[in-house]
Amino acid sequence: MAVVLPPIVVGVVVVALWEAYVQAYDIKPYLLPAPSEIWAQFRHSFRVIVDTSRATGSNALVGLVVGLVTGLVAALVAASSRIVDGLLAPIAAAMNAIPIIALAPLFNSMFSTTSSVPRRLVVAIVVFFPVYVNTVRGLRQVPEVQRELMRSLAVGRWRFARTVQLPGAIPYIFTGFRVASSLAVIAAVVAEYFGGRQNGLGSRITSAAANTAYPRAWAFVLAACVLGIAVYLIAGLLEWLATPWRRGSGSTAGT
Repeated sequence: MAVVLPPIVVGVVVVALWEAYVQAYDIKPYLLPAPSEIWAQFRHSFRVIVDTSRATGSNALVGLVVGLVTGLVAALVAASSRIVDGLLAPIAAAMNAIPIIALAPLFNSMFSTTSSVPRRLVVAIVVFFPVYVNTVRGLRQVPEVQRELMRSLAVGRWRFARTVQLPGAIPYIFTGFRVASSLAVIAAVVAEYFGGRQNGLGSRITSAAANTAYPRAWAFVLAACVLGIAVYLIAGLLEWLATPWRRGSGSTAGT
């Protein structure tokens, strides 16, 4: 409760001040709609919001899984070879430097406008970097004493990775996973914003804003926030279930 209450209180205060500011200064909806108007639109469009959130969540989930698996495999290979790491690290950094707004239109032109592949590819690319970097860092935290012991026992490279490196890297892997889970929703919404199938939150935000339905557009933004928080909390729950030895320690690894 001590962890949950402060952000709730801050959120309530911010919303109250927001509502008071809009009402006091008669701010026009196209500049900043009142929270009460946004909430009214959220309730009115709830079914549409659920459907579009499902589409965006699907794009985010598929891209997250692809980026997670690719990042883990690449990190395992890189951690076992400095040469491979030297090749992969610049590629990963370059992928991370590419803005989403540049990737989305390019992928939409490469694939069919009715396909979800471009959006999922964008998510996978965005997810790859934090997973790769944190996993490589975790895999290299093995003390030299343990490495020497494994060599003396003639333990193979992949067995060493499976029995020693991966268990020790789990906190780092989940740190990357938590970061990636938030980025996945952001990437999916932004990718939807730049064309393609009109079935996601990003495309609905674009459509509502283009039709000057600004409270409705903000209602879809609110839905995107809720979806992002939900995905992040699920990632945290999976980490909690997978690392029982860390419960109550309050420690987190890497960023």
